[in-house]
Amino acid sequence: PAHMVPAAFVTLDTLPLTPNGKLDRAALPAPDFTTATGTDTGTAPRSPREEILTGLFADVLGLEQVGADGDFFALGGHSLLAMRLVSRVRALLGADLTVRTVFEAPTPALLAARLDDRAGGLPALVPAERPDELPLSFAQQRLWLLHRIEGPGATYNIPAAWRLTGTLDRDALSAALNDLVVRHESLRTVFPERDGRPHQVVLDQAPVPLHHSRVTETELPALLAGAAARGFDIDRELPLRAHVFEVSETEHVLLLVLHHIAGDQWSDGPLWRDLATAYEARREGHAPAWAPLPVQYADYALWHREALGDPDVPDSRQSRQLAYWQDTLAGLPDELALPVDRPRPLESSHRGGAVGLTLDARRTSELRALARRHGVSMFMVTQAAVAALLHRLGAGDDIPLGAPISGRADEQLEDLVGFFVNTLVLRTDLSGDPTFAELLARVRDTDLAAYEHQDLPFERLVEAVNPARSLARHPLFQVMVVHLDDEGTTPALPGLTARREELGQQGAKFDLSFDFVEQGADGMRCWIEYSADLFDESTAELLAQRLESLLAQTARDPDRRIGALDILRDDERALVLTDWNATTRTVPDLTLPEQFRCQVARTPEAMAVVFEDTALTYAELDLRVEKLANTLAAHGARAEAVVAVALPRSVSLVVALLAVHRAGAAYLPLDTGYPADRLAYMLTDARPVCLVTTEGVALPDTDVPTLTVDTDGTPDHPAHAPL
Repeated sequence: PAHMVPAAFVTLDTLPLTPNGKLDRAALPAPDFTTATGTDTGTAPRSPREEILTGLFADVLGLEQVGADGDFFALGGHSLLAMRLVSRVRALLGADLTVRTVFEAPTPALLAARLDDRAGGLPALVPAERPDELPLSFAQQRLWLLHRIEGPGATYNIPAAWRLTGTLDRDALSAALNDLVVRHESLRTVFPERDGRPHQVVLDQAPVPLHHSRVTETELPALLAGAAARGFDIDRELPLRAHVFEVSETEHVLLLVLHHIAGDQWSDGPLWRDLATAYEARREGHAPAWAPLPVQYADYALWHREALGDPDVPDSRQSRQLAYWQDTLAGLPDELALPVDRPRPLESSHRGGAVGLTLDARRTSELRALARRHGVSMFMVTQAAVAALLHRLGAGDDIPLGAPISGRADEQLEDLVGFFVNTLVLRTDLSGDPTFAELLARVRDTDLAAYEHQDLPFERLVEAVNPARSLARHPLFQVMVVHLDDEGTTPALPGLTARREELGQQGAKFDLSFDFVEQGADGMRCWIEYSADLFDESTAELLAQRLESLLAQTARDPDRRIGALDILRDDERALVLTDWNATTRTVPDLTLPEQFRCQVARTPEAMAVVFEDTALTYAELDLRVEKLANTLAAHGARAEAVVAVALPRSVSLVVALLAVHRAGAAYLPLDTGYPADRLAYMLTDARPVCLVTTEGVALPDTDVPTLTVDTDGTPDHPAHAPL
């Protein structure tokens, strides 16, 4: 069809060729796939509302133009961009829009039809009059409490290291850091306590020292790890540190360590952009000429409390969302059954490590196509994959996963450094062995409902749900799934080329955390952070291999059932199917009684059986077996006969079983834990020639002759003549 033909194409007789006669791919014009993927960019908007929305779509997606029928997700949108679009629409149109609405109506035309004329339910975010004691945000309160319990540590440090190649102006960098701290109040805020309550204190003057060290490449990793792991005293210390490690005149590593109480994963963008802007200005000898921020983090902390409303008012936003989460998380499992290497300690040490895997561009493209076909985001694909993996490893059908949500519900927060992120508990249902496609549909419904109730602070949710508390694990969930876009966070410092310097992972907040990082044309990286209390590095590496295999299978065949996904390596499959079933053994052509007699003859003084305080050599055991076998023979034990044995675990049980064999009969074991009717039926059906038991064993009334033995297997009357 005409609408499926790309706008840019080359006829066969004009294809560019290399000197070898092969297709010169580099000389081909860049194709325009917008119409080929059904993402119409040409349909004109049909109303002023549609016109506004087409502009917002294009702005959020970074495109020049989007038509009224352009599909948000087919054009590259994902859940984070959907939240940004929601924020823009709320701000410009005053519409109470949700992320679910964007998924259900992903084009400007459809979205315009869904919007009503009511103003959004959130109050306006504007600079607020600040009280004498500025309260912490809800998220900050939780971290402050953990800091009080655990003390300064590296658990909530956010380090980022970049190797800078070129000529670094350290004076300009130092000045730029101070400009950054002046611009973002969160970076110059401390959290003292008064009368048992913490509050924010925004400092007027708070220069950030730039620590400088000359190091060798050999020394660098340990020094980086040590600087990244040093804790903060947030009561009085700024939540930002900066280090420059000079390897040579043209090679430096810049390390910034931010405490989580002042920033989050989505703060990387504004932090590095503003630092680069300030560095460029200071190199040129002047202060950065940026526009002032519309609000600061303290304004957000006050606004968020107002937006949530009074928890005691039934119709407040906080009450409505709390009711949703209490209902959604009812009956949540206390702890996931994970494939750990050792038992969970009584208290978590927060020690950890990380292993990585890379999904190449082709595999990542297949997963994106899968997401588009099923109307889900890439995060939903990764969540479903992690849940399916844990399910196959024995975690059960009900798998709660933690997921961070940016928490930047207003567009004025997008350029602000601060701790806005909230945590959602996404309960993943794998019951009934669904296909992966069916699991994606379940995940989509769960996540969209959660996005509509994302404002309730996680710590408030924990208080309300009140799960069983433990210092050994995280409440409500133990596994986190994160999906991030790494594009745009690289510091663009003029005159310098920056590439990320890896930092050894030494801490863990959760049992497991699966962090998927989109890298544009380079595909996607996944880091599995693991608790060293529970897992070995080799186990985490094996998890990564299984996850990579599972993603490949689901990308190719999403209609495959979860129970049919193959998570074994080739060597593991061979072990289960071949090695463990290789039970063929060469055995002597002798019966068990004959082999026992041979062993007695070979090692008469060797230890044969030990039970509690009793130990018998082979000679001693043989003597007792012989005595009981003679008695059993006198009671009719012989070939084709059955002897019932009702004895507890003891030396007498070993003697009795060997004696029955020596007499030539078969034994019928009776479990005295069975109901009396069941035991009576077994005795009647098997018709044993006698019943061997001991004092204290409860048995039903029976006509079978009973032989009582003592604890060492000796019958209660003299033995008969030897066999």
